Amino acid sequence: MSREDDLKLLREYVTSESLIRHMLAVEAAVRAYAQKYQEDEDKWATVGLLHDFDYERWPDPPDHPLKGSEILAERGYPDDVIYAIKSHADYLEDCPRVSLLDKTLYACDELCGFITACALLRPTRLEGMKAKSVRKKMKQASFAAAVNRDDIINGAADLHVDLNEHIDFCIAAMSEIAETIGLAPEPE
Repeated sequence: MSREDDLKLLREYVTSESLIRHMLAVEAAVRAYAQKYQEDEDKWATVGLLHDFDYERWPDPPDHPLKGSEILAERGYPDDVIYAIKSHADYLEDCPRVSLLDKTLYACDELCGFITACALLRPTRLEGMKAKSVRKKMKQASFAAAVNRDDIINGAADLHVDLNEHIDFCIAAMSEIAETIGLAPEPE
């Protein structure tokens, strides 16, 4: 499958621009980790990009991500891509995170959403953002309350990366596509 195929599938199932921007952010972070670990960048990017493509139509567990995994299988996506996407759902007990790809998607998913929420409060958005400010917001339970902080912490631990380094790494990856995901600095 090509990225064009992935984007076509995404646009077929997703109308929410904020959800699309989230998936693009996760794609960027997962791709950056693929580069770091010398893995298949395109495969890893596909996982990041398509991990929530079924969420808008089927947001309730276990439909998400099981409905999406059925669609991906019908369209010929590789088993390891489908498995990695399924493994990002904690409630699917028969899909533990095993591979480095599985763990990377899980580690990046909630964190990218939280970084986005933090960036939207800043006039400079992602520019100049550091882990310290993200960690400070993590302590504020009312801020981005839907984001599970334990998932962020456990994701970094499962990936065997320092949480601050992981946050900074994801900020850097997302910064590469800041304009595309609506997180470029506001014009003065």
